[in-house]
Amino acid sequence: MNKEEFLERYAVDRKGTYSLKWDKLEERFGDADLLAAWVADMEFKAPEQVIEALKEKVDFGVFGYTYAPESYFEAFINWEREHHGYEVKEEWMRFSTGVVTALYWFVNAFTKPQDAVMILSPVYYPFANAVKDTGRTLISSELINTAGVYTIDFEDFEKQILENDVKLFIHCTPHNPVGRVWTAEEAEKLLSICEKHDVLVVSDEIHHDMTFGDHTHIPSAIVTGGKYSERVITVTSASKTFNLAGLLTSQIIIENEALLEQFDTFVNSVNQTEVNMLGMTAAEAAYNHGADWLEGLREVVKSNERYAVEQFAEHAPKLIVTPLEGTYLLWIDLRAHIQPDSVKEFVQDTCKLAIDYGEWFGENSKGFIRLNLGTKPHYIKQAVDSIIEHLPQ
Repeated sequence: MNKEEFLERYAVDRKGTYSLKWDKLEERFGDADLLAAWVADMEFKAPEQVIEALKEKVDFGVFGYTYAPESYFEAFINWEREHHGYEVKEEWMRFSTGVVTALYWFVNAFTKPQDAVMILSPVYYPFANAVKDTGRTLISSELINTAGVYTIDFEDFEKQILENDVKLFIHCTPHNPVGRVWTAEEAEKLLSICEKHDVLVVSDEIHHDMTFGDHTHIPSAIVTGGKYSERVITVTSASKTFNLAGLLTSQIIIENEALLEQFDTFVNSVNQTEVNMLGMTAAEAAYNHGADWLEGLREVVKSNERYAVEQFAEHAPKLIVTPLEGTYLLWIDLRAHIQPDSVKEFVQDTCKLAIDYGEWFGENSKGFIRLNLGTKPHYIKQAVDSIIEHLPQ
């Protein structure tokens, strides 16, 4: 599906629909009139087959307790095999109401209070929250930023593990917010360090379907032929891929039997909720029928990125835009034009934009912003043009 057809069929206005992104701007940012370009969901309807499957379930009219049917497992397993080369087994799979909820479960299930948990910063801020909120010790290894291209400081990563006796590493792949799709060599080196020092790895792969060009997502569980799969816990969802976040359904994959038993024991003590009927229905339909829709979405995101990159290069060449290998989130360094302490005033009060601020992702990223590209092109044009217009010369 091309960009034009996708936009004609799926683009919508979400204002006044109880959208967190659009209708909570006053509460979150103090200004209801901002252009919403922050939280990672989109202004696009789900594939028609998803909507039809939900209508059929709603028309039946019974919303009692349910379970994951065999057809759901088959749909997800086929998707992982065909799109990512990962041969998942049904018995490895568990469910949560979202990736963030799962992160809290993992930290509680596999570490003790005060244990050290590692992240690569800057990174999606619930990673740090899941560590601090549960009374664990947050250890951060800063990614190396070379003119907007981020790489892992493997020496520091290992040093932090040794010095702090790190028990768990929460990995973001593809990486939010810096848009990296880690190479096979990077993934191997990272996981080999964790193997060497007996560090458990939680791999958040929620953005795994949104990659571009020659950049291919490699599930952590199959790096180097699955060499590290026994210490990898994978969590993912259809929510980012198909804009289904409000349906609260995520997959957890644990191959190691002992870890799976440990996880089940913990979760049974804190969660007695059945799976979400409508979330299961939507995700199954998306996995079965959403590939063409996804191609159209990728075209839109890449076009939006291209507009931003070209306009900034022409009109604000000192501004640094990190190359987008994966996710639909653009990481922008404003520091050549705006003092870090003035970014909020510039972006929010002057440009009238609601975005995610760099310091949310890491204390050393003040002066950066994250712009959501999963939206209608005219919103991206409005956001980019406003930034350019108001940048001090």
